[in-house]
Amino acid sequence: MTHWKIPGGLLLSLVATTVLAHAQLKKAVPADGGVLGATPGNVVLTFSEPARLTACWLQKGDGPKQKVTGLATAPAQEISVPVPQLEAGSYVLSWRVVGDDGHVLPGQIHFTVPGSR
Repeated sequence: MTHWKIPGGLLLSLVATTVLAHAQLKKAVPADGGVLGATPGNVVLTFSEPARLTACWLQKGDGPKQKVTGLATAPAQEISVPVPQLEAGSYVLSWRVVGDDGHVLPGQIHFTVPGSR
């Protein structure tokens, strides 16, 4: 039975290393689930490693997804996504990035722009 512990441990270590090697979202401004005091001029996504944003969409409520344009083309660990002036409501910003390892990873954040007071 002992002879199975070493290969099993190596396999587990390999799987953990592979999972951690992908570009993972570490921080978003605004944060996922955040309520904004004012509409942002951009959303900043910070990843665990340099990544290239290949596609990005903004969706208000149940409305259609709108493709975000003007995206940076060079890989970076911190990516600024330009967003238009936003009306009050709930939004989802979704994206696809390609990490240094070549893997394509999707992601999204939700945030709310409150109505005027």
